[in-house]
Amino acid sequence: MSDAIISFQGVGKRFGQVKAVDNASFDIQRGEFFSLLGPSGCGKTTLLRMVAGFEIPDSGEILIDGEPMSATPPNKRPVNMVFQNYAIFPHLDVRGNIAFGMRKSGLSRAELDKRIDEVLELIKLPGYGSRGAAELSGGQRQRVALARALIKQPKVLLLDEPLGALDKKLREQMQIELRQLQQQIGITFLFVTHDQEEALTLSDQIAVMSEGNVMEIASPGDLYESPNSRFVADFIGSMNFFEAEISGAQGDKVEITARGIGKTLVRRQEGLDATGQKVWVAIRPEKFQPFFTDPGTSENTLAGTLGPSAYLGDRSHFYVHIEGRDEPVLVALQNLTRAMNDMRRPNQPIWLQWTDEAVCTLPRS
Repeated sequence: MSDAIISFQGVGKRFGQVKAVDNASFDIQRGEFFSLLGPSGCGKTTLLRMVAGFEIPDSGEILIDGEPMSATPPNKRPVNMVFQNYAIFPHLDVRGNIAFGMRKSGLSRAELDKRIDEVLELIKLPGYGSRGAAELSGGQRQRVALARALIKQPKVLLLDEPLGALDKKLREQMQIELRQLQQQIGITFLFVTHDQEEALTLSDQIAVMSEGNVMEIASPGDLYESPNSRFVADFIGSMNFFEAEISGAQGDKVEITARGIGKTLVRRQEGLDATGQKVWVAIRPEKFQPFFTDPGTSENTLAGTLGPSAYLGDRSHFYVHIEGRDEPVLVALQNLTRAMNDMRRPNQPIWLQWTDEAVCTLPRS
């Protein structure tokens, strides 16, 4: 049974000739960490701003907790927003910043102080109330911005790329803290990001957007392992694509003949099971198992020559040149031992193997 806290019903928005959001229709469930993910200009921030009330849809309706929002101004909606730049007031201390939006709440001074203390504990900054804005680090400013939004106890917290200004290590730390915070307080988070890894780390559900359209909504695992289109497969992480054609069927599997890798069996999918149908065969870089001596089998095996490589600390990326294929195959491998460095010698022969389950079949269109 659906328990939608936000419902988009045919929502559209234009800016001049640009269609920023095109007929978006989907629900966000109560208590979810839901991310809008896509490249710049895809419409994700416009969708978020329409939920906040800063933009008005040209068509359709947005419901929050079952109530239509078209006639509801931003300050009357049961949401609050955290912006990328945090908007911390330099002339106020931490307590003043957190309390800023509560000036007309009707709470007594004692009640307000109690609530401020509670959110300071929640964001792991107890004892920081008297500190000025200039005394805070980037991560602490982000926590204060969260506290200022959460103190009003909204039904939905809107986050517009709130970690974008942080360095990589602090951003990864704050991702964990943000997820823990959402699980602890249990309210719905609607999060906007262009960072695929960030969305995968944080989210219960992700909507991938492109040119105003919602391309797919799924869990992080389903988006990564079983995307529904080449765009989503290519946008979420790295992927190797091979032109292919369905050449037959064997029980619950279909045989696919792919340019560069020959024949392989894959799980039968609805709409992708007709003999002669043109498809993409897609394999993630880490799904390949490399061998530097001939494994002695041709089944799910690809022979090539080692090309350029990149050492990334915990893993290595390297390219394999395949005869008859213009684009090299990208392979990713965990650096389990220092001996992995031996694989970085170019021009040596290499064989790649994969399992049937590693193959993702996608429509060619």
